[in-house]
Order: sequence, then C-alpha cells, then structure tokens
Amino acid sequence: MSDIFEQDIDREEENIEDLEDDEYSQDEGGESFVYPDILYKAALEYSREGIFCTVPKNFKNKELTDEDYVIVPTRYGKDLAKILGKTEHPVGIKQSDIITIERKANEEDIERFAENKKKEEDAFPVFKEKVALHKLDMKLVAVHFLLEEPKALFFFSSENRVDFRELVKDLVSIFKMRIELRQIGVRDESRIIGGLGVCGRPYCCSCVSDRLPPVSIKMAKEQNLSLNSMKISGQCGRLLCCLSYESKWYSEARKNLPQEGIHVFYDGTDFKISDVNPIRSMIKLSGEDGRLLEIPAKRFIREKGRWRIN
Repeated sequence: MSDIFEQDIDREEENIEDLEDDEYSQDEGGESFVYPDILYKAALEYSREGIFCTVPKNFKNKELTDEDYVIVPTRYGKDLAKILGKTEHPVGIKQSDIITIERKANEEDIERFAENKKKEEDAFPVFKEKVALHKLDMKLVAVHFLLEEPKALFFFSSENRVDFRELVKDLVSIFKMRIELRQIGVRDESRIIGGLGVCGRPYCCSCVSDRLPPVSIKMAKEQNLSLNSMKISGQCGRLLCCLSYESKWYSEARKNLPQEGIHVFYDGTDFKISDVNPIRSMIKLSGEDGRLLEIPAKRFIREKGRWRIN
C-alpha cells in the first residue's frame, strides 16, 4: 500500500494528530469467562449499534433467525432489535457486552415500531424549527421513540458544548413525553447515517463493526501509508476505520521481516533497507554503489541477531 499515496502533508500547515481517536482501555473477556452456549449478534436499527445477546432458560424459541425481532434491555430502556445471526466463535467480547433477550417481538410490537418510525420522521422538522428558534449550533442526526415507554431520544452532533435546557422544555410541551438529547461523536454520526467510503464500499463503522478500537497515526505508519490527511481520513474527518482492523495483520507480518533503515552486506556491497512491503513480501534496498534492488522477503534470514540475504 506504500505506492497508493503520493505526497506527505506539510506538518506546519496541519496537525495530523488531530485525526486520531482518544485512547481507552479495552478489557477483553478474560480466560475465566465462559461464553453462553447460545449467543446471537443483533442490531438496534435506529443507531445500527451491534449488540450480543443470549436467551433466558425459559425462552421458548431457542433458535432465532435473521428474520426475527426481539425485545432487549438497552441503556435507554427496553427496545426492539433485529437478529443478525448466531455467533459461533466469539472473540474479544466482554461479559458486560452480553445482554439477555426479554422475549421475541410479536405483531403488536412490530406495528408499534412502524408507527414510531412515522413519528420520528415527523419529529425532525419540529426539532430543527426549535433549534433555529433558540439559535443553537446543533445538527440532528437521528430521532428514536422507545418501544415500551413514552420516551424520545434525539441524537445530535455539534463542535461545541450546547446548553439545550430550554429546547428540552419546548420538546416536552410538544411531544408530551420524556425527552433525552444525546450529543454524539463524528464516528457515531457516520455509523448512523451510513454512506460510501473512498474505497467505494459502505462505511466500516456501519457495515463491518461498530466496536472498532481507536485509530492512531502509528497504524498508518506501520502500513507504509504517506501521512496525507485527505487520503487516510474518512468522510467523518477522522482516520479510516480500516487502518484499525488491518493493523494487527501488519504488526504480525512485520515481526518476521527486517526493519527499514538496517544495513545488510550483499553481493560485495553494503545495502540499506529503504522500504518493506508486507503485502507483496518484497523489500527494497539501496546500495553504496548506487544500485537499487527489490528482493523477496523469503530470502532474508536472521542469524544471531543479524539479517543476511540468502
């Protein structure tokens, strides 16, 4: 991938580290945690947020298909989720990530969900009108009415903190229910709205996984990508999600390859490794005599802490 991007950005004009995500500690499931025998992946349709769920012991329908809807507890209240399929080999799922299905959704639940979808569409112009009235810097991303309680969630994005107390009062008087306003980040906004990335495929955060670890500049460097912000950032303005889930492969591949900058003696000349391409398994060298070589990585052998070319 080192040949894709042509020019580095000027560090004086732009701080590329602004594209990085905030770090957080990622607690894996742990060796002592035993996953349930029946584990499903589901999604909340209003946010495209993936969840992992299991069934209670008294659950009548043990086998669920990707056509089924279920009622699950969420951070905002009980809601409807769509089953995506059974998780056969769970990896990296924390025990706290797994929730228990309340029950399978019935026809009444599906009808109420459809009615709420219409209410959500009608709520958009109302929200925007009130935001303009209060002169607030807010962009409405999604509206969701909970299935089993009178409560509406408004998800918005903004570059600044917003004092929306008066706005909430107006919304309560109009919708006659509890109102929650949630400010979300640019990645969450992209996941909810969806779209196509520079690769021509749907956003990774929307169709691959909504639980990607933070993306860093180090990942781009490990993948030999030139640090051009226009090329390594997505539509959300942050680093491409694919840098994250490809990073582990690059890290493992580089463990068995020499590093750039080291010197090897070959064909009577001292050569310096100028580029390592894990995908093609090719290594470029520049010699003191002016020669430029490209040699397959399999010819490099490490002996007693030093690399040589076979």
